[in-house]
Amino acid sequence: MSNAKKTMTVKTIQLGASDLSITPVGLGCWQFAGGVGFSRMFWTPVPQSKITEIVRVSLEGGVNWFDTAEAYGRGASERALAGALAALDVAPGSVLVADKWQPFGRTARSIARTFPAREEALKPYPVDLHQVHMPVSLSSVEKQMSVMADLLDENKIKAVGVSNFSAAQMEAAHRALVKRGYRLASNQVRYHLLDRCIETNGVLSLARDLDVTIIAYSPLAQGLLTGRFHRDPGQARKIGWARRRNVGLTRESLERTRPLVEALERAGAERGAGAAEIALAWLVEKNPGRVAVIPGATRPEHARLNARALGVTLSVDEIARIDGLSAKAC
Repeated sequence: MSNAKKTMTVKTIQLGASDLSITPVGLGCWQFAGGVGFSRMFWTPVPQSKITEIVRVSLEGGVNWFDTAEAYGRGASERALAGALAALDVAPGSVLVADKWQPFGRTARSIARTFPAREEALKPYPVDLHQVHMPVSLSSVEKQMSVMADLLDENKIKAVGVSNFSAAQMEAAHRALVKRGYRLASNQVRYHLLDRCIETNGVLSLARDLDVTIIAYSPLAQGLLTGRFHRDPGQARKIGWARRRNVGLTRESLERTRPLVEALERAGAERGAGAAEIALAWLVEKNPGRVAVIPGATRPEHARLNARALGVTLSVDEIARIDGLSAKAC
């Protein structure tokens, strides 16, 4: 494939009812936004050389897909990802790229109008999965899906997904695509051991019924589930205020979640791994074939740990034990 050859063979899952196969762990690329726009409130800029190393480590760990978005630095993340892949001599088509259309203040026509910019930013890597980033467009879900179906008709993309859609919105998107002879491939939502709303609000059950893949973003609660902040609470002062607030990094939350994190660390220690790998593996193994996760990385070592989750298998008892501790920590 490239200088970043995979060193292991890992299982893949089908992306919805599409012809695309993805590894259960991908790489989320929000951190590649370069401190542009709202991203600067969450992440400090990552140098391109380090981004390339993060991508290399991910590929070597078996990861075969990357999730980015127009909104991540107004195209900065897309360009950084493409630059890293090119620097590593990764052949177009040998990895899968998921992108997202920015719907704020826009109508469905903007999907087609802005798509050439997405192609240019990611050049020479095609957009395999194109997603609506949020259900906030000025146009109806049906109109948005109609334009997405046009892109499928033109072979510009291979699958359509949505993000942050409720069960009702997801069903509307699916039905609109079915009318055009296609199916909804995915719904990207927040899902981790401290936020399991999709298990009770109908999103996960409907995803099973419609054969839609759930793509879990922030699967490590933006670092809280790694144990980093439990081991050294002072680390919280080193991250952006928006991220601290989003995660809820307080003394109370750290104590409430400590039993869960310590259980993750014990399970990891038995495998020569850490809490992060176990937290990611739990999401995947509790929902086999249905959930894929996209943890981010600002350092190569983060990417290495993320990819190691691909090799973690949990027993039924371990899944149940973590399940119980998670319910108490939520």
